[in-house]
Amino acid sequence: MATLKDVAKLACVDVSTASRALNNTSYVHPETKARIYAAVKQLSYHPNLLAKGLRQGKRHTIGVVVPSISMSVFSEITQGIELEARKFGYETLICCTKDDPNVEKECLNRLRNGFGDGIIIASTGENARLIRDIRDSGISVVQVVRRQDKTMSSVVTDYHEIAYNGVKYLVSKGCRHIGLINGFSKLIPYRDRYRGYYDAISESGFTENVVGLSGPSRNYFNEGYEGVYQLLKQDPKLDGIMAAVDMHGIGALRALKKEGLNFPEQIKVMSLTGHCIGDMLETSMTSMEMPAFEMGSKAVQLLIGEMETEQEIVPAYQHIMFHASLAERETT
Repeated sequence: MATLKDVAKLACVDVSTASRALNNTSYVHPETKARIYAAVKQLSYHPNLLAKGLRQGKRHTIGVVVPSISMSVFSEITQGIELEARKFGYETLICCTKDDPNVEKECLNRLRNGFGDGIIIASTGENARLIRDIRDSGISVVQVVRRQDKTMSSVVTDYHEIAYNGVKYLVSKGCRHIGLINGFSKLIPYRDRYRGYYDAISESGFTENVVGLSGPSRNYFNEGYEGVYQLLKQDPKLDGIMAAVDMHGIGALRALKKEGLNFPEQIKVMSLTGHCIGDMLETSMTSMEMPAFEMGSKAVQLLIGEMETEQEIVPAYQHIMFHASLAERETT
């Protein structure tokens, strides 16, 4: 494997000149620089980026901590993060926690002690002290989807508005018995969705009908599937279902089909966390579409803005809130 010394020898320059040319740290004559670049190409030289990063105090790596990237809105968010990070010369390390606080803690410690310059996280909320310690140690942190700590920058969606508008939409379609299949209420998005649902149901003079989880999700599809039966048991006149996430909705559609309940004629179904998968189903699913890709991109912009702030200056945290849009499809 070629070294910088080999490049310098082939280009007939000293090592320091080759280093200055490749790192653009000071002026090198264009003809000399051209010879150095030609030598790099001829020798297929690749700099030791890790060693360089350690010398400069930077690794050009962003840690991304999310619950999952399997058929969820987080897959689009991580794509937004990765593509935006590359524009700034950063790579990403993705950690999936399944919303297990212990796994999250392990991931955070690895990133803190490893090669991360900054972290973008959808936190469980159970490692708040550790995350603050990481931030206070000089590693920038930005929250995405879930704003657990108001003293750190965040990029979220208005989940209350999403659920509120979802109820109003189903009411406009003639629904009067609307159920909600929700997630773990300790997680802010699910808690805010419930508040939005409750406010709209109360304003409409209807009775709430909610199925929630007592802990982090283990199988969204099964929870949506079983949620239909719980909602029907609580209200046999059920004519509208709002699913917290798309996989809940897909499970609900399977249960309704098994029971011979037609949608949208008998029961209308919509997701409150839109994902591209909803448009690919045999019967496409109406959803409130989150701008997930844009949220991921914005999180990177905030993070790099903080990372590149002079160390003596404490960066001001920012809270960015996106709004969802209704994608009306066949299930309503």
